[in-house]
Formats: sequence, structure tokens, C-alpha cells
Amino acid sequence: MRIEEIILRNMIYDDVYVRKVLPFLKDDYFHDLLDRKIFENIKTHVEKYNNNPSIETLSIVFSEANDLSEDQLDSINGILSDIKDNENTSTNSEWLVDETEKFCQDKAIYNAVMESIHILEPEGKQREARDRGLIPKILADALSISFDPNVGHDYLEDYEDRYEYYHRTEEKVAFDLINLNKITKGGLSKKSLNIVLAGTGVGKSLFMCHCAASNLNDGKNVLYITLEMAEERIAERIDANLLNVDIQDLQALSKEVYESKIQTKKKKTSGKLIVKEYPTAVAHVGHFRHLLNELRLKKEFLPDIIYIDYINICSSSRLRPGSNVNSYTFVKSIAEELRGLAVEYNVPIMSATQTTRTGFGSSDVELTDTSESFGLPATADLMFALIATEEMDELDQVLVKQLKNRYNDPTELRRFVLGIDRSKMRLYDAEDSATDELISDKVEEDNEDRFGGWEI
Repeated sequence: MRIEEIILRNMIYDDVYVRKVLPFLKDDYFHDLLDRKIFENIKTHVEKYNNNPSIETLSIVFSEANDLSEDQLDSINGILSDIKDNENTSTNSEWLVDETEKFCQDKAIYNAVMESIHILEPEGKQREARDRGLIPKILADALSISFDPNVGHDYLEDYEDRYEYYHRTEEKVAFDLINLNKITKGGLSKKSLNIVLAGTGVGKSLFMCHCAASNLNDGKNVLYITLEMAEERIAERIDANLLNVDIQDLQALSKEVYESKIQTKKKKTSGKLIVKEYPTAVAHVGHFRHLLNELRLKKEFLPDIIYIDYINICSSSRLRPGSNVNSYTFVKSIAEELRGLAVEYNVPIMSATQTTRTGFGSSDVELTDTSESFGLPATADLMFALIATEEMDELDQVLVKQLKNRYNDPTELRRFVLGIDRSKMRLYDAEDSATDELISDKVEEDNEDRFGGWEI
């Protein structure tokens, strides 16, 4: 008996089996038209009546069908008759579930290969125009088919799993800055979208270049996607940071000295850093997904973290620019797609956004100072502002203010100061006294605002 007939028979007579496998079976796994028709009717009946159909029920349904020829109807009745004759045949349930899973995997791979061939057909043939970069994902999805018995977390029964989760050490991508690690409980979590908010020229790209260089030093694989500056400009900033050379002096280095510094750094890290440039306002998650698949196939490169510089000048894969969509919806859509990409590839994504004109001149930026769309902070897991005043510029410092934090309590260490070395595109931990003085000044300022001065 064919595996298809065994599956169909047990879907009729075995209630436990059908509830295990039905969520994973698809119509197109049954390549024979008649098998597919029987499966479709069993599935429809189970979903509508919440029980298995009988042979008699299926016979009536097919007898009333008007899309089958007499020969096809006779063949279906023959299959149903064979299933009924084997009603009492026992099959090991665990073996059958395993074989059904293998059946789904084999059919999914076959379908994926055929779909890939269809995408590769010459342009002259009638076919839907599809990006060939989708082929790796189509094949990867087919290869990932598996039966997952998990249907949710049972609060009272799964308490042991929950307890283990509370005490499990989460794998994070750490910063090299103490206070950023404090507010994130050790770094950025996988499957998260993290946003730095700052005005023009304050240091959004500097911050991301510094973090990318730090991640590379830690042996991480880093993907830096730029839509604002050229690849070489980003690499130049990272050079200044990693090689400890003023950015203005890089051109003065001889090739031998420069190569020696790069080789020394190469020996000290097991990570890789890929910088990829896209035109402004053109690239979206579809392009990024294609890039990730290409890097995996051609360079065996899987990133541990992705930087996107920056989110407002990405495009949306779902909404077309200028298609009667306001900026709130458009930027929120981009944020949701990027967070989905982070979940899909199990990595943290760090990006940046601009402040509004009001926020640009403010010494105390708020979430409402986010430009274009308040939907962005609604989607982000972590959001903090970089604030630079004339006084702080003179001290080579930048203020960090938490705006939203799903990792930790955002009121804990709400503000702190980082040192900034713009010549080497580098950030560093400022002395505790700088942050203490900042908090003290803020308390005095709040009291003055509340009482209109100290004399009350």
C-alpha cells in the first residue's frame, strides 16, 4: 500500500493521528489528483465538524461533486473501498508519525526544486516574474520542515520549563561600554530591534561604527548595511577606531604600515565584518534577505548582529513610496519588517533615526522627538537618545538617555555620560563623577521647573 493511502486511511480512522499531522500536511504534497481530492475533503470536514469523516460521508461528498469525471469518481471509490477493507489494519503510531514527517519533507523539497526551476525558466516563457534571490530561501524553508508538537505554554503544567528559562543565561551581543551593558543586562538580545535617536551630526553613525568595531574585536560576525555613506567611508571610520589612528591621518600611512596593522588585527579576531552599500530609499528587507542568503552561500557568513544606517532611508517591501501612505505608516512598516528580519535570522538589529527639528536643539530629548513616525518607538525593543550640547562638545562627551527599554527598567540609570573621541570614531566610559554631576544638575533643574525657582 502506498504511503499516501496509509496517511489517508489513518486520517479517517485515527483521531489522535489526524490531530498530530493535519497542521503540517498540505494539499500540494499529494501529487496524484485523486489523493489530493480525498485529502482536501477530509481536511475540510475536520475543520468544519471537528471530527473525522467516515467512508460513507466522503462517498456522498464525491457523488455530489461536479468537477470529477465518471472515471475519476470510480477511481476515488476504489481508493475508499481499499481503505475500508484495511480498516482494522494496525499501524505503529510513532512510526506512522515519523513516516508522515518524512513524507512531508520529501514532498516539500521536491516542490521547492520544481518552483526554483520555474523561476529560472527563460524570460520568453510564460511565467510569473520572481527574484532568483528567493531560491535559497525557498529551498531553506523546504529543508526546515518538521513536526513541532508545541501548541503553547501551559502555565500550570510547564512551570519547570519556566523556572529553567528564568535561570538560563541568554546569549547576547555585548557592548564594550559598561553602562550600556548595565541597562541591557549584558547586551543586545537576539530577535530584537534597537534604535539610537540623535540629531544630525551628533554621532549616530559614529556610535554604530564604534559598536561594529567592538563586536569584531569580540570575534563576532558583523554585517553593516549603509544607505547613507559609501562602503569605503564606513570602513574608514572603523579603520580609525580599530587601528587607533586619527581619521585624518589614515591617508598618510604607508601601505606596509597599514597592511601590518590590518594583519595584526586579523590574527586577534575570529570574526568578520562585511559592509554593504545600497542606494538611499531603495533597499528594503527583501534586498537584505537576498544579501544574507548570498553571504551564506558564497562566503559561509552568518552575522551575529546587523547594523542598518539608517532606518528612515530604507524602503518598505509592503508599501510603495508615494502610494498615498503617510510617514507614520511607512516608517512603522519598515520597523516591523526589520524586526521580523531579526526574528527570522535570530540576530539583533541596530539602527538609528533622526530627531525632529524641535528635538535637534533640545538638551532633553523625549520619545515624542522621534522624526516622521511615532510607530518606530512603538515597535523597537530598545531606544535611547544621544544628546550633545556645546558644553558637552567642549568636554568631549555625549549624553545617553533611555527612552524605551524592554530589557530592563528604563528608570534605572535613565541618563549617563559617555566620552567621545571623534578623531578616532570611538566612544569610551566616562568617569562616574561625570554621570553623578549630570544627575545632580538634572534634579536641580527639575526642582526649579516645579517650583519656579528655589525661593518658595
